[in-house]
Amino acid sequence: MAQRNTWQRERVREALAGAPGFISAQNLHATLRDGNTGIGLATVYRALAGMAAHGEADSLQSPEGESLYRACTSPGHHHHLICRSCGLTVEIEASDVEEWAQQTAARNGFTAPEHIVDIFGLCADCTRLRATAPDDTAGAS
Repeated sequence: MAQRNTWQRERVREALAGAPGFISAQNLHATLRDGNTGIGLATVYRALAGMAAHGEADSLQSPEGESLYRACTSPGHHHHLICRSCGLTVEIEASDVEEWAQQTAARNGFTAPEHIVDIFGLCADCTRLRATAPDDTAGAS
């Protein structure tokens, strides 16, 4: 069933497109609230779920288990590299993962496998910053 394209849904879509990376529904709602839109949190959740279901948004779970969303820039199935520090996200193709998923499913008698693979780590800039940051524990007693 197609969702109606209401002005609220359009504002959620615009706010998501303006977000710098993956964002939680709560943080997106706070952005919309700061803009005095009057859009409720439940509407934000419904809009994001609909966008994810229709391929307009990427959805993933953070390492802490929170659902995060981002305006989708690649059509079709894809994976992500996500920086745990700054949120930088890179969309990647992972043909090895696709092959592994098909083979693993077949070996176990499963058909039509689906999977989600997102890799969390530190991007090059955050790794460099962490390596050059002064040690805050020095001199602490």
